[in-house]
Amino acid sequence: MSTTARMIGRIFLGSSLVFAGVSHLTFAREEFQAQVPESLPLDPDVTVVASGVAEVALGSALLWAHGHRRRVGIIAALFFVAVFPGNLAQWMHHRDGFGLDTEMKRFVRLFFQPVLVALALWSTREPRR
Repeated sequence: MSTTARMIGRIFLGSSLVFAGVSHLTFAREEFQAQVPESLPLDPDVTVVASGVAEVALGSALLWAHGHRRRVGIIAALFFVAVFPGNLAQWMHHRDGFGLDTEMKRFVRLFFQPVLVALALWSTREPRR
């Protein structure tokens, strides 16, 4: 695929992460707490704030850290893997949030996480020569 397509994917993912991070820190902070697994030994609000800061940092790096694109893509992919238990907990414990108010919607949401992992890796890949 073209360098332009990867750039568009990277800009989309970076912008989405910055937006999600800002929402973690502001208007959706309480709603994000529904995704924090009860088994996590941290305060849900601390977890939401920390993940929000991480998302803003990762999104900004995807947009601006040109010399470290590949590394940032790998870190972003690992972040998406790390937060997957939160999505799983939301589904398993029947927690509503972000319009995910049915079992089916929460279940379908689980399949988007691998897409985010793939997009992070694909959009930061070095172009083939």
